[in-house]
Amino acid sequence: MSTSRNFRHPLIAAALLWALAAPPVALAQPVPAEPKAGEAPAAPGGLPTGLPADLFYRLLLGDIALQRGDPGVAARAYLEVARELNDARLARRATEIAYATRQQAVAEAGARLWLELAPDAERPRQILSALASGAPVERDPGSPGAVDLRSRLEKLLADQALTGSGVADAFLQLNRAFARQNDKAAVYEMIRDLAAPYASSPEAHFAVALAALNAGPTDAARVTAALERVDRALALKPDWERAALLKAEILAKRSDAEAVAWLQSFLKAEPGSRAARAALAQFYVEQKRLAEARAIFEALAVEEPEVREYAMGAAILAYQMKDWSAAEARFARLAAAGDDDGAAQLYLAQIAEETKRYDEALARYKGVGEGDRGWLAKLRVAAVLGKLGRVDEGRRWLADLPAVTIEQRIQVRQAEASLLRETGNPAGAFALLEQGLVEHPDEPDLLYDLAMVAEKIDRLDVAESRLKRLIEVKPDDPQALNALGYTLVDRTARAEEGRALIEKALKLAPDDPFILDSMGWALYKLGRYDEAEAYLRRAFAGRPDAEIAAHLGEVLWAKGEHQRARDVWAAQLKDAPDHPVLLETVRRLSR
Repeated sequence: MSTSRNFRHPLIAAALLWALAAPPVALAQPVPAEPKAGEAPAAPGGLPTGLPADLFYRLLLGDIALQRGDPGVAARAYLEVARELNDARLARRATEIAYATRQQAVAEAGARLWLELAPDAERPRQILSALASGAPVERDPGSPGAVDLRSRLEKLLADQALTGSGVADAFLQLNRAFARQNDKAAVYEMIRDLAAPYASSPEAHFAVALAALNAGPTDAARVTAALERVDRALALKPDWERAALLKAEILAKRSDAEAVAWLQSFLKAEPGSRAARAALAQFYVEQKRLAEARAIFEALAVEEPEVREYAMGAAILAYQMKDWSAAEARFARLAAAGDDDGAAQLYLAQIAEETKRYDEALARYKGVGEGDRGWLAKLRVAAVLGKLGRVDEGRRWLADLPAVTIEQRIQVRQAEASLLRETGNPAGAFALLEQGLVEHPDEPDLLYDLAMVAEKIDRLDVAESRLKRLIEVKPDDPQALNALGYTLVDRTARAEEGRALIEKALKLAPDDPFILDSMGWALYKLGRYDEAEAYLRRAFAGRPDAEIAAHLGEVLWAKGEHQRARDVWAAQLKDAPDHPVLLETVRRLSR
């Protein structure tokens, strides 16, 4: 049925990954006060000149943490760098922040370091004395205040430019530092302005390109600006792999085909770039060019057998192509190699189930282990027991699972309902899901599952009411809109009403093959056969599913193209000989 959910197997991401746990940063940051007697003189900008990039980055994170109200992280960051640099100003900053926010251990450690580095300073003695006696001490009137972050960063970059290392590393850190800043446009404008004096730095152009992309990934003007900047970076450094990958990501915002063409051209000049090849393979996956993607990952796995991701990518693609023997061999090697998080073992269990070796699948699912994949495997055990005809055992298995969280309890309820539905007891599944909604009112997954079961047992009133409630709970859920729309199209005379709902779903998920299939089916029901065929062909190209094939063939049959319809059905029956919708369609129209 076209309301099925579509899950994708993850592959190696082609995108550049910058993940940072630091919170967002505002545009005002604290700096140390002017030095007092006995302290080292402050350098312009408030920090030592010529900082290594990693220390520059850590201090910037300290400023960010302080602005966001996390003085614990800030004080520790400043204290660590103060120790590495033997810098009294940073020791003072760490001490004042820690003392003001009642971090006694850090304040004491900072004050001792401050006193060690500036023996004539009176302030650390006051703080140590106050900490020892528990008495309050007045805040230093010269303690950190707020200044404009842009000016501060300008000075830090200028200082970096005077050192041998230059500004390259600093620019590569900037977007990472602001990864969780909500106002991406402000970040882009600031990084663009900071980069202006460094036109000869490819890293500066790269930073601007990335900031522009982050600020407007769906904005044509921002995407164009990002592309212009990354092209400048590549003009200065043509073999720069990281910039090549960023350009592919930018182009992909316009079209995957452009990204593929770019990576192909880059690889002609730099055939040894494994990262670019892996990125190209990912884009091939997006284009459903699985054989080409698989060939790349298989070659990479041979070249670098120690890189597990390449072997995993090749194995997953073999699985997706239903080359069960090759996939099983690859996953078996991955599982045997150790350091497995359960992924290879879970795939091995799925392959055994797909090839109807249910006893073996059962043993493999039970052996997956713990963690998220282990939990999914435990849920799957019940389904396999059902396929073996051991329904009561499957239900007992689920009842004994240690479902701790609400999410896990809901998943157990869903698994039991699925077990009953798949073994010919939809009424039992219906009752279970109704009880689940009593326990967990308005739970979206239970609403959806109950609607699907209700439709199967001709309780269309319940199916419609539950899906309408789901849309109220999640108004922008394309699957909910599609489910209700398809039900109205397929099971009632309200095809136009259903088509309107499917159209809304399609705006939210324009490339979802199941929603495209629903739209094609709605147009067929409305007698618009040519439009229906176009949508169904798009759906089938995105996912060669048996039900989509049944719908496409039926539209062709209605158009009088009987042989083409038979060809579509025959090709799909090879992979899904027992699919009920496909079989019913073929039998009904071919007799």
